[in-house]
This record gives sequence, structure tokens and C-alpha cells, in this order.
Amino acid sequence: MWIRRLNLNEDEKRAFTLHALYSTIEGVILGVIALNEFVFLKSLGGSNYLMSILFTFSMFVYTFLIPFNEFLKRVTNRRRFLRKIGIYTRLPLLLLLLFPRSEAAMTGSGYFHYIFLAIFLIYYLGNPIIHPTINFFLKSNYRHQNFGKLYSYSISLNKVILLVTTFLYGLLLDFDNYAYVYVFPMVAVLGVISVFLLSMIKYPKEIPEPAKKFGRSVRDSIKNMWVILKENKPYRHFEIAFMLYGFAFMTTYTVINIFFYEQLNLNYTSVAFYRNSYNILAIVLLPFMGPLLGKIDPRKFGVITFSSLILYIFFLMLTEYFPWHFEMYNIQVYYLLIFYIVFHGVFAATMVLLWNIGSAYFGPAQQAGTYQSIHLSLTGLRSIFSPLAGVFLYELYGFTVTFIVAMSSILIGIGVLIWSYHHEKRVEEEVIV
Repeated sequence: MWIRRLNLNEDEKRAFTLHALYSTIEGVILGVIALNEFVFLKSLGGSNYLMSILFTFSMFVYTFLIPFNEFLKRVTNRRRFLRKIGIYTRLPLLLLLLFPRSEAAMTGSGYFHYIFLAIFLIYYLGNPIIHPTINFFLKSNYRHQNFGKLYSYSISLNKVILLVTTFLYGLLLDFDNYAYVYVFPMVAVLGVISVFLLSMIKYPKEIPEPAKKFGRSVRDSIKNMWVILKENKPYRHFEIAFMLYGFAFMTTYTVINIFFYEQLNLNYTSVAFYRNSYNILAIVLLPFMGPLLGKIDPRKFGVITFSSLILYIFFLMLTEYFPWHFEMYNIQVYYLLIFYIVFHGVFAATMVLLWNIGSAYFGPAQQAGTYQSIHLSLTGLRSIFSPLAGVFLYELYGFTVTFIVAMSSILIGIGVLIWSYHHEKRVEEEVIV
């Protein structure tokens, strides 16, 4: 078996098995959530701005990573704590079973939109605890040379399950626009199971830090975050570039859903087709991208990622002016969106690695969780304004201007990465001389 060729030790085998099972179940969950914004527009009849808030919630919660991280440092039994988080944040999805299943009832009771948003805010609040913990668990079990490889294998499995789920869910939604009311309760149960599996990964029993006031702890964490960003220049440049990329990605993410719905008038099956197509390509590329990230500087890897984002936005933008397409099995296939699929596939394969574990390469293993917490906190910070800014730009200037602003931001981010990499190389050469 191919996994044997990696010569994994017992800790790596156990951690990989549990993480792979976790990734499999999360693939089902993420496959359903992948259509969430489109469901909010098409089935729930929500507004563009409320839809952007739904996406904002998925990222904004990372703003609370600093206080959450302080709680984690004081948790002596992370296994039990993770399981509680899984129960408290996943089970509220059961409430969607009570939602109405008719357009009249949905439009007549606008408060369902706000309940939907509240349920997913609770769901996303679990991520700032779960995601850094994954990095901590895996870094504690995987050797450096296997980290990228094993992580990419689990993510590949996750992607396979995600695309199958997204496609089937899209077909189901075209058959019944209100299928989400009974799908999400099943997702609630699966979410609890996946977190329970994750909690079974072995981790080093840390000695709790001395007790001190919570306010002081938060201030110390902010100070530590500032010190890392100040003293670790390559990491700081990496995060500056990510802020520029993140603004572009978040502004276009919400607008692309509007573009699919209002400009192209796609059905659920077509949206699922495009999402699945680039995810299939990502699955093919991931086993190669994981080892690549382990061999080259994350900033050079980031140039590949950011460039692919520019290209997929560019070809999507052109579709407004050249809407040539054909229909096949209830799927609207736009010729220019084939290029969108290709470059989005490259982006999906590289960004899942760069965003999740890229920060871990800038610091020591024992600080991997801290570096990722800083990275995710900054993600939450840019989410406060970026999705709403995207809708604002679209409603004020239209799709083209919104996409051009985003691509310009990414280009500046690429410039930062290239400058940072070559600047550090020059400094190293001067020190050697």
C-alpha cells in the first residue's frame, strides 16, 4: 500500500487515520455548506447584503481567536473540551428542521433569514477552536518531512467527498428547493461525530500556564502577536500579502454568487457542476502541491496561488461580455468558465495548503498553533469589511469594476511576496559575506 512507502511511525499512523476519518465526514458537511450562500439567495429569498453577512460570519469568528486561544491554553483536557464545542456549535443546525417549506411562508416571515444567520454564526464559532487545534495535534504527531504530504492526502480525500456531496445536494435542491430543512439536521449529527473523531488524536499533555486575570492574558496574547509580527519579518510580509489577497477573495466570493444567480441565472445543478469541476482538478493536483510546499518558500508558493486567483476572476468577468454557452443534462456550460474551472482548480489545490499550514513554516513546531491563530485572527479582521465592500462595489459600479478592484489588490499582494523573498535572500547573502 502507498502509505507504507512513507515509513510512518505509530503516532503518525494513528493521527493520519483519525484525521482522514475526520476529513471524510467534514467533506460531507462542507459539500452541503458549499451551496449555502446560493441557497440563501435562491431558496430563502435573502438579500445580497444579508448573504454577504452569512459569508462574513464564516470568517469573522476568527477575530476571537486571541481570547479563544487563552481558553485553550488553560484547558487541561482538550479532548473533552473539543467534544463539548462540537455539541454546542453543531447541534443547533437541528433547528432548520422547523423552517417552512414554501416560498409564501418564507417571504412572509423575514425573521427566518435572521434565524438562519444566527444558527450559522453559532456553527462557525466552533471553527476558531477546532482549526488551530488540528494544526497543534498534527504538528505534535507528524514529522516535518511528512507534514505537508499527509495533510494533502487527507485534504484530497476531503475534496472527493465534498464534490460528490455538492453534486448530489445540487440535484436534490433542483428537485426540492427546500431540501436543506432536512439535510442540515443530518449534518448536525455528522458534525458532532467528526469532532469526536478529531478529539481522539493523541497530543502532548501540556502544563497549564500560571493563572492570571483574563484581561491581562488577552493583552499578553496581543502583545505576543505583535512581537511575532514585528520580529519575524518574512512572516509579517506573508500576512500583509494575505491581507491584500483576502480582501480580493472575500469581495469577489459574495459577488460571484450574485453573478451566478443574477447574471447567468444558473440552477443548483449548474452551480454544483462548476464547484465540483474545479474541486476535481484540485484533488488531482493536491498530492503534488503538498510536497511542493515542503520544498519551496511559502511566499513563492503564494505567488502561484494568488496568480491563479487573478486568472479565474478574469475569465469569470469576461463571461458577462461573451456569454456563449450550451446546455447539457440541465447544466449550463459557459465556454469561458472552462478557463475559470482550470485556474480555480489550481487555486483551490494550493490555497487549502497555504491557508491552513503555510504559517507553520515560518516558526518553530511548538508555536505552530500560535502562528496559525495570528493568521486566522487577521482573516477575521479583513472579513469585517470585505464581503460587504464587495456587494457595495457591485451595486454601485457593477461586476466589472468590482472584479478589477479585486485583481489589482491581488497583484499588489504578489508584489509584496516577490519583494519579501528576494529582500530576505539579499540580506542573507550580505550576512554571509
